[in-house]
Amino acid sequence: MKNLRLPPLKSLHAFRHAAQCLSFKAAAEQLNVTQAAISQQIKTLEQSLEIELFERHTRQVILTSEGEYLFTYVEQAFNLLEQGVREIIEDPHPNKLVISTLPSFASRWLVARLGKFQAEEDINIQLSPSLAVASFQDQDLDLSIRFGQGKYEGLKSELLFEECLIPVCHPSLIDPKQAIKPQLAKLPIIADNGPDMEAIWPLFQEHIGCKDEKMPSRLQVSDSTVLIEALLSCQGISMIRYSLVYELIKKGQLISPLPLFMKSRYNFFLVAPAPHFKYDKINNFRRWLKNEVKEIQHSWKQYCDQTEGQYEVLFKENHNP
Repeated sequence: MKNLRLPPLKSLHAFRHAAQCLSFKAAAEQLNVTQAAISQQIKTLEQSLEIELFERHTRQVILTSEGEYLFTYVEQAFNLLEQGVREIIEDPHPNKLVISTLPSFASRWLVARLGKFQAEEDINIQLSPSLAVASFQDQDLDLSIRFGQGKYEGLKSELLFEECLIPVCHPSLIDPKQAIKPQLAKLPIIADNGPDMEAIWPLFQEHIGCKDEKMPSRLQVSDSTVLIEALLSCQGISMIRYSLVYELIKKGQLISPLPLFMKSRYNFFLVAPAPHFKYDKINNFRRWLKNEVKEIQHSWKQYCDQTEGQYEVLFKENHNP
């Protein structure tokens, strides 16, 4: 198929304004040119396409059916161009920050801290929790905090922090005076059905010595917030992201019954179109957030130090990010 030769952009621009106003005179005033210049650009476009786009009358012009059809696409094309240019050179809403992230990260960690950021910055924050990867097309989304591998087509991503998974259950389910692994083998599994969790449980069973035994029936959830509620209500054991439970462990509401962890194949990333990372509000939020997540990293180091010499990395073969 041979390449289509498009008409001059200047003529399409003049056509867009004339079609919006249904007036060559008004289009000329909007573009700060003469009415004759608009008429000439429309004539050039019609000759290029070999189609009449307007019906000319004494006091007005009317789009032909071909003109109406073309105008729909010309308007969409210029709107898209203007949006792209606008996003590169300016922040359309400097006093509003719209963030998309996982419901579990939002409810278990982020929301409780956003007040501190707003105390430092006079900005309205709109939080949009979602399990789906949010699209930046046709919406006011500024930034996404995603749990993944950092590869998002057409978007820039920046590592926020690395994540580890640890076994967690309610303290009432474990008798510390008895052997731990046989107790774990009897606990129901509460599983996150995310793609990074699929291979965990057979290996976990092998680690605790019940490879050939069937562990109790599972509860599967898609949202880690629900998973944590199940853990708090003594329903079983799970491998879960440390960032979501470290505060509950500090309070004694949950425990990690075995000194082992798995380095997750997925981590937390800041994700947005590249131009968004130039916005002042994004840079201010990014600096604040990176400082806040140091708490998670410090807690993890402290937690491992408390069991120095006991912790072992589980599932090394699954560490390909």
